Amino acid sequence: MTTEPPLGLRRILTLWWPLAGSWVLMGVEMPMVTAVVARLPDERVQLAAIGAVVYPVSILIEAPIIMLLAASTRLSADYATWRRLWWFAHIAGGGLALLHAAIAFTPLFDLLVCRLIDVPERVVEPARLGLQIMTPWSWAIAWRRFQQGALIRVERSRQVALGTGVRLGTNAVVLAGGYALAVARGGGAVSGVLVGAVAIVAGVVTEAVFAERGARRLVAPALAKLAPAAEPWSWRAFLRFYLPLSCTPLISIALQPIGAAAMSRLPQRLESMAAWPVVYGLVFVFRSLGLAYNEVVVAMSARPDAERALGVFAQRLAIAATAALAVFAVPAIGYAWYRGVAGLDPELARFATVAVAIALPMPFYSVLQNLYQGRLVHARRTAPITRAVVVYALISAALLLTAVMLTAVGRVDVAGIRVVLGAFLVAGTLQTLYLRAAARKVGGAEGPASREPRPGAAE
Repeated sequence: MTTEPPLGLRRILTLWWPLAGSWVLMGVEMPMVTAVVARLPDERVQLAAIGAVVYPVSILIEAPIIMLLAASTRLSADYATWRRLWWFAHIAGGGLALLHAAIAFTPLFDLLVCRLIDVPERVVEPARLGLQIMTPWSWAIAWRRFQQGALIRVERSRQVALGTGVRLGTNAVVLAGGYALAVARGGGAVSGVLVGAVAIVAGVVTEAVFAERGARRLVAPALAKLAPAAEPWSWRAFLRFYLPLSCTPLISIALQPIGAAAMSRLPQRLESMAAWPVVYGLVFVFRSLGLAYNEVVVAMSARPDAERALGVFAQRLAIAATAALAVFAVPAIGYAWYRGVAGLDPELARFATVAVAIALPMPFYSVLQNLYQGRLVHARRTAPITRAVVVYALISAALLLTAVMLTAVGRVDVAGIRVVLGAFLVAGTLQTLYLRAAARKVGGAEGPASREPRPGAAE
């Protein structure tokens, strides 16, 4: 019997970099969309619609299946389990797509967007159109995240990055075609929201199809060679594992519409809502370097010396990601990016450049959060992850509510985007500390499946 060597940084890097590339490419998607929308008529209203309503609400609806990536990475240990997860992904994704349609095409939209979020009146109809176009979003996300998790499980992360490249290429083609059509027709005949939403949906559906084909070719043969899992499949055990995970992004992402609602009640509301997708899209690119690390930790935690190696890699990655974002906080560089690349008008570009400096620590704690979450998922201790995000949500909501109340009585006069970023930063830092404490309690504990053979070894 051959003993597996200790986990090294090079092996971690080999699995991580394609996933990081995939996340960065996904992060590029929204800046690409906003760069085109900003160059079409009525750009502030269109940017506010897609960035403060269409995208956040769509992500909120899909939130319960976001962690399907981590679940599939952890549980796709044999062919039978992989097939059962396939059915779960399509049933859950289809149900969420129906919920999305109910919100986009019924009076529920007016309740959510007009009364709860309270967006400016000019933003309402563009947001309605965009949300209707995004109806297939949740189903496609569930489909592709499940298959991508299985690909990571068999250490085929490059296939994940290739799929995201396909998605981004589809985005680019649709955006270019939509922009050319809008220019040819002139005026507002082809709106920025229309072009942007169609590009986003086309990209994610194409990526899902690509992931399915890759999994059929690479995952199915690898898993078919393995013996069934030691633990028989149980829907009850799966739901006990997955439901806390599903609540985590649901609670966290719910803060995006809450943040939009706060911005609409704080100073410079239209400017803040217009700048939000551009600023937060840039921040997300660098946070995504940490988001990619969650599945790496889940997949690698059973290896010898994994805790030390994964911790060292996380420290170096956190410093590098923060330093990279800091470049855009330099006024001259930030302004050049927002004005020249993102296409914002000069006033909005200066406004966005100041805002990004507030978010500098976010990439740092994003890496650490995903290190701790990955350890907890590997140990099948998912409840602390939900509790941590509840901490994040409660603190963010309390800070935003306080800011809105103080603004109403004239005690605060700070632009909404700065208030929201500041609230998310404070809450995210405390969430990270909570996850760190929970992961330390778990320590080197391993879930029952940690003794399963590595699928890649069967090839």
